Amino acid sequence: MSNKIVTITLCVFTIFLASAFSLNLQQNGKDQEKKVTKEVKQKENKDKEKAINTTKTDTTKGKKKPEITIVDTVKVVEDLKFKFYKKKAHASYYHDKFNGRKTANGMRFDNSKYTAAHKKLPFGTIVKVTNEINGKFVIVQINDRGPFSKAREIDLTRKAFMDLADNKRAGVIVVSLEVIDSK
Repeated sequence: MSNKIVTITLCVFTIFLASAFSLNLQQNGKDQEKKVTKEVKQKENKDKEKAINTTKTDTTKGKKKPEITIVDTVKVVEDLKFKFYKKKAHASYYHDKFNGRKTANGMRFDNSKYTAAHKKLPFGTIVKVTNEINGKFVIVQINDRGPFSKAREIDLTRKAFMDLADNKRAGVIVVSLEVIDSK
């Protein structure tokens, strides 16, 4: 009888330790998530300050105009306004075998540029693609149709995908999509 009591007591104690360990892991995960969120916000604030400090004055008219940054084929104005398009979209990237082939809009595909394929968005649309896990984002231009899979929303070039991904061996990441607000 006493062996059963000892065994039951050990089982209860083991379950107690396992649940305490699990709670500790969950708390550490929440602390890590808060830390990453804080770092992302600090980076965004630095980027905003940098954008504000990079405005140039037009000496002929005395007005300030935003500086234009050229990213491969996409002209990005620092104060672009984006409107939400889709959250929790799955993004993948093109295989290198498509380099040099024509895209749906007639351009030559180049995996080292910031372009993408989408099923519905018009060609030339500028899209901000943000990795929902780490907060990194890229700005791409739609120049092709696809992906031809129901599970994925957007195909990025390898360069754009690798700029977003923490795990460089990943084939798909969860992103949010925003398009330029033309208003």
